[in-house]
Amino acid sequence: MKQITIIGTGYVGLVTGTCFADLGNQVTCLDIDEEKIRILNSNDVPIYEPGLREMISRNVKAGRLSFTSSYEESLKDAEYVFIAVGTPSGVDGEADLRYVRMAAESIADVLDHPLIIVNKSTVPVGTGDWVADIIRKRQEGNVPFSVVSNPEFLREGNAINDFLNPDRVVLGSLDREAAEKVAQLYLPLRAPIVITDLRTAEMIKYASNAFLAARISFINEIASICEKLGADVKEVAAGMGYDKRIGHYFLDAGLGYGGSCFPKDVKALEYMALIHGAHPQLLRAVMEINRDQRRQTVHKLRELLGGNLDGKVVGLLGLSFKPNTDDMREAPSVELAHLLAHEGAIVKGYDPVAEHVAQKVLPELQLSSSPYDLAEGCDALVVVTEWNEFKNLDMTRIKEVMKQPPVLIDGRNIYVPEEMKQLGFVYRGIGRGY
Repeated sequence: MKQITIIGTGYVGLVTGTCFADLGNQVTCLDIDEEKIRILNSNDVPIYEPGLREMISRNVKAGRLSFTSSYEESLKDAEYVFIAVGTPSGVDGEADLRYVRMAAESIADVLDHPLIIVNKSTVPVGTGDWVADIIRKRQEGNVPFSVVSNPEFLREGNAINDFLNPDRVVLGSLDREAAEKVAQLYLPLRAPIVITDLRTAEMIKYASNAFLAARISFINEIASICEKLGADVKEVAAGMGYDKRIGHYFLDAGLGYGGSCFPKDVKALEYMALIHGAHPQLLRAVMEINRDQRRQTVHKLRELLGGNLDGKVVGLLGLSFKPNTDDMREAPSVELAHLLAHEGAIVKGYDPVAEHVAQKVLPELQLSSSPYDLAEGCDALVVVTEWNEFKNLDMTRIKEVMKQPPVLIDGRNIYVPEEMKQLGFVYRGIGRGY
């Protein structure tokens, strides 16, 4: 059993800490947000992630998992300290490292025994060296420590499974022995472990996310061409995916990527490239195509609703950026709501779990209690998030409560076009060929 401290109780920190506890380690999760710690200590969870509440409860009861806002308390017996704080986008797309700096300084202030400090947050290339320099200069005395980069590859909505069944574990450090000690924590998972230098490990995370974002933008560009030429992008993607060199993953055309990772990581990588004299044309195209998906949806609505959206009622079916999470950071729904409101539309929305987040992010949005309540009186519906419950709705009932003719924009291609048209919908998917 190892003594582990996790700094940050967001999606990454809370899942990482809870899973390490479930593997038999003694884990303390630290956050300077007193409200988050109060919620966690009252047997509640501040985020939605399937299975997380139950796993937290089990490990708290077993005495392996605890929560605190005190650095001194949490680092007292720690052998490993994972920094898992947010790194939001700055003004020019750069990663804002203020929370990483605060964590590093706070570690230095209480450092009184050897530690392995692990950067779990997604941070720019060179941050590991920077963190080490901050701690080295700020600490009193000369307590030895090592810095290891251990980027996360967790998907919201599937984070526990991703942690416990990883494709690989990436570790980077100038101290090989420290990296191998961190590798020991992951041995029970029986996953491939890649050990490299600090900067290469940091770059692996950015390159991975940028590549996946590029796949999404690629298939969305193909979808736009399919619409012009009368082809069906779902069949195109299926045919492509059987090629072992390509595969099926991340080839679902839709409203583009969102969330806390892809948007900010692609922007941050573009920024790093620019300030070091590289020319990231592909990254720029990836971001522009992603923005276009939302604009094209508004264009389709305008075209189908008589050329003008002023006073039209549009319902957004799903608000979170993906299913099985309440996260609305960079969600397509947010940009769509703003674009539609700017056009004069009345915008309504429904989501199975993100309602409380939507109240803060989109205070002007009219929230509905069910998909059927949402459809009532709508000129058009837009499928924004592919929640499973939307796939088997009573579409006849949906059609009957909408204004006629009912317009359906299937932003995630979850319905069969022919079936929707037979039911009487004016249907448009993404790249389905009309």
